[in-house]
Amino acid sequence: MTFSPEPRWPVPDNWAWTKLSRVGDIVAGGTPSTKVSAYWGDEIPWISPADLTGYAAKKIRKGAKSISRTGLANSSAKLMPAGSVHFSSRAPIGYIVISSEPMATNQGFKSLVPAPGIVADFAYYYLMASREYARQRASGTTFLELSGKAFGNLSVPVAPTAQQRRIVAKIEELFSELDKGVENLEKVREQLKVYRQAVLKHAFEGKLTAQWREENKDRLDNSKQLLARIKRERTAHYARQLKGWEDAVEAWEKNGQLGKKPTRPRKPKYPDRLTSSTHDPSWACLALGELAREAVLGKMLDREKNTGISKPYLGNINLRWGRFVLENLKVIKVEKNEMQRYSLTKGDLVICEGGEPGRCAVWESAEQTIVIQKALHRVRFTESYNSYFAFYFMMYAAHSGLLSPHFTGSTIKHLTGKGLRKVLFPICTLAEQERIVNLLNSAVAHCDKLERLIEKEVRQSDLLRQSILQKAFSGELVAQDPDDEPASALLERIKAEKAPQTYNAKLRNKRRRANITA
Repeated sequence: MTFSPEPRWPVPDNWAWTKLSRVGDIVAGGTPSTKVSAYWGDEIPWISPADLTGYAAKKIRKGAKSISRTGLANSSAKLMPAGSVHFSSRAPIGYIVISSEPMATNQGFKSLVPAPGIVADFAYYYLMASREYARQRASGTTFLELSGKAFGNLSVPVAPTAQQRRIVAKIEELFSELDKGVENLEKVREQLKVYRQAVLKHAFEGKLTAQWREENKDRLDNSKQLLARIKRERTAHYARQLKGWEDAVEAWEKNGQLGKKPTRPRKPKYPDRLTSSTHDPSWACLALGELAREAVLGKMLDREKNTGISKPYLGNINLRWGRFVLENLKVIKVEKNEMQRYSLTKGDLVICEGGEPGRCAVWESAEQTIVIQKALHRVRFTESYNSYFAFYFMMYAAHSGLLSPHFTGSTIKHLTGKGLRKVLFPICTLAEQERIVNLLNSAVAHCDKLERLIEKEVRQSDLLRQSILQKAFSGELVAQDPDDEPASALLERIKAEKAPQTYNAKLRNKRRRANITA
């Protein structure tokens, strides 16, 4: 049955739709045995899809590995001329590049060696615009793969050779302008990151509120007064905790000591002396263990040993800087007398123990009942300390390196409870904390707005690229030249030039089969 190319859209009269295999040779790749060292060397450039991960250039000279001529002769890899177009056919489908040197590929590519009159860059941009079209023609159960036959049967619009060159020149002119625009946007994005950190640095060096502090100095408590207030608040909180624990133990004993005995609250530690602030002379510092009312690590997730009521829980994966991801929450079994320790209340600061130690957000819900798993810390402050002030300080400390000395682990870093309790937090009046939080909220909101605009512009750039490619291969990007040789004549010439090669290949295959039979 003769394959009839699928016209995907209307094209000018002097263009023609055909299938990819009619505009060049379709070549599959291969990999020499990795057990034979003689098959590998520096003689022949060789690429795999892994070489194109994050690779943005149109052309490639070599990959991470090369093969020897012996390896080429003893594998299904084939040496293709410079100017061949290589399209990854699996894991993933759609990486595309042009070789600038004679090159071979592994079996993860289907390549086009363009026939004379077919501009490699023209084929490159068409395949770039046709990734989804190619993916739809892939098959496979474990993973999708585009076969050589399916790749060769892809419909392709062929323009006259001179027109192909004009189209490529125009695409690259327009893409270059878009690239410059995106490059400028990325510079602004990087500047925003620097600005965020600079604002945080100014905030916790006291510079952001220096004038405000001077204007209000007669109404602000000094550091000794602040520390005395924090001590009173922590002492009162501990007394309430202790009374609650005593009541819980009494109830536990009356119920026949079923389940775990309630955990006695940790007695608060108070500093023997003030720690001078490294941020602002009028501020003091306290280690978190001396500042917070509570700082606890979440519950160990053990599906066999955990008992009690199933409750949704937060893990490391659910916490981002300044926000929580609450879709598809999993559950953990928690006993009734554990709920107070592991559940969250509005205003709690939740901090990652591992993954990205120190990443945190403030829990804002007063209605939703949720607990934390051991990958997270829950910190609850006194009335004199603003949770959002603590959040911004953690962000500043994490990005400036102040947290690093408190991490454990050489390869995978952790911020253990012991390490977290040693982190020094700045102490200033609640009024100044709130002032700083308001200023930082405003600065962050401004940065977020700009970043959203940048992201929108980048997405718009991607859409413009697609629009340019669509117009290019519909014949609308550049004017048609009636003096160009029509594509039909080009295709007939390619067909005539390929005919002897096809005949010779069939003859060789026939002789090979005859020899095998004999």
